[in-house]
Amino acid sequence: MKLALEVVGLKKSFGGLAAVKGVDFTVNAGEAVALIGPNGAGKTTTFNLINGQLQPDAGRVNLHGVDITGRPPDALFRMGVGRTFQITATFASMTVQENVQTALMSHQRAATSLFARAHRMFADQARDLLQQLGLADQANRAAAELAYGDLKRLELAMAFANAPTLLLMDEPTAGMAPAERDALMRLAVNACRERDVALLFTEHDMDVVFGFADRVIVMNRGRVIAQGAPDEVRVNEEVREVYLGGVVIDAAQTRAAHA
Repeated sequence: MKLALEVVGLKKSFGGLAAVKGVDFTVNAGEAVALIGPNGAGKTTTFNLINGQLQPDAGRVNLHGVDITGRPPDALFRMGVGRTFQITATFASMTVQENVQTALMSHQRAATSLFARAHRMFADQARDLLQQLGLADQANRAAAELAYGDLKRLELAMAFANAPTLLLMDEPTAGMAPAERDALMRLAVNACRERDVALLFTEHDMDVVFGFADRVIVMNRGRVIAQGAPDEVRVNEEVREVYLGGVVIDAAQTRAAHA
């Protein structure tokens, strides 16, 4: 598999508190990787060091061999880093299709003075994306009128409009019902595999983690304590003690339930 994201020796302290203590991991193109850990483990800080919201004290982040360490989010966006958020980032007054067209225009850097022409030019691409993500029948609805699950799918469509090579999803299923949660993750994982996009997501829901991740990275107290296939991670003694409370999760059974 082709290496997409490489995290090497990341460190970050806040005052006298070391939040991230030399974190290393990789994500391959087309691979879905979950970054998990208990509260205070350092996973959110690590995630924000990758997405440009925080500057590391040491270490580096490489995307397809290019050092992107410390670059701001807007620069990372232009370099092919897509993001979805716990709180959806859409334009409520625009229609679903207009939201996606705006994202396509941003990716292509279409001049605002040519808005009408660009609007027409990207209409077909927007409709194709909406079809792929199951939103074609909602194209003309205002984003403000969408159900929460559809709003999350719209945000995913907008992320793919940027043609990312890396997609970062922060707690993507927070607040979703089980059926909506599974549908969203299945869409995201399949779309990333089809496009050869590396997917890194944080998630508290263990059903989502073990049902959809190809690999799981577990952090505790600022360090990576385990990483590997779900079946390997679920039987790791340290993971079971510090994160799963000693409970063994049947990863194979969980993945089968989401197939």
